[in-house]
Amino acid sequence: MQTFPISYIEPVFRPPSEAHSLILPVTNGCSWNKCTFCEMYSQPQKKFRARDEAQVLEEIRLTGERMIVQRVFLADGDALVMPTRRLLTILQAIRQHMPEVERVSSYCLPRNLAKKSVAELKELADAGLRMAYVGCESGDDEVLARVNKGETYASSLSALDKLGEAGITRSVMILNGLGGTVLSEQHADNSARLMNASQPEFLSTLVVSFPTGEARFRQGFTDFQPLNQHQLFVEVEHLLQGLELRDTVFRSDHASNYLVLKGSLGADKTRLLAQVRQAIEQPQQAHLRQEWQRGL
Repeated sequence: MQTFPISYIEPVFRPPSEAHSLILPVTNGCSWNKCTFCEMYSQPQKKFRARDEAQVLEEIRLTGERMIVQRVFLADGDALVMPTRRLLTILQAIRQHMPEVERVSSYCLPRNLAKKSVAELKELADAGLRMAYVGCESGDDEVLARVNKGETYASSLSALDKLGEAGITRSVMILNGLGGTVLSEQHADNSARLMNASQPEFLSTLVVSFPTGEARFRQGFTDFQPLNQHQLFVEVEHLLQGLELRDTVFRSDHASNYLVLKGSLGADKTRLLAQVRQAIEQPQQAHLRQEWQRGL
């Protein structure tokens, strides 16, 4: 009996839209791993390292022999931290051994593109990298500093612009509630400003949550007061009101969200705002998720 050809170090994470993709780990953990709101790679076994190149290439070859794959997600937290040469080698191996693959994607920390040129990113795009999931989390510098994101409005915009110029589809995440009650308004305002400046192809909102507690988060954000359900909806409304997007697919359907929203911005902006307003004024009629349905 053949074993699965790819070795994983649990836990393994992926975006919701990569549910049917082959998860191919090229790194372990996250190269930054200092965001106080994120617990994804906090376990000792997830200490960051690049995986052995020969092992990754062998896994690609074996997978290509045994499976038909159409989409590949490069794990873990930020594969794009790797040198362009190594990424090109991996992408070329995927093309050689898995010719049916239509899209390769990866998480991306904005900081990891600071030293990559647009020309390098175009090389990666030509080799098959089609999408990058960018966890901007916020466009507000104060919020980003409080949560130790290691990014600024400027660094996020620079990365998004580089990706866009290189022809790589950008899927951006903003964390609803990340600024708490104190910074909610500026979090929404500056997140909208960042999105308007970059015009990403996809935008999603997730609700900040702390499955193992808030102690680590509060070390840098001592006056943090979480938003209740009503306040979360008000913040989303504020964000949507500020968005001036021309052709962006918007999703608020992650398991963390109480209110599921789907549409295109700007075509569906009026409808989406009406849905949020109903959730604010008549939550009992808004088809909200119950707490047990929001398990992560």
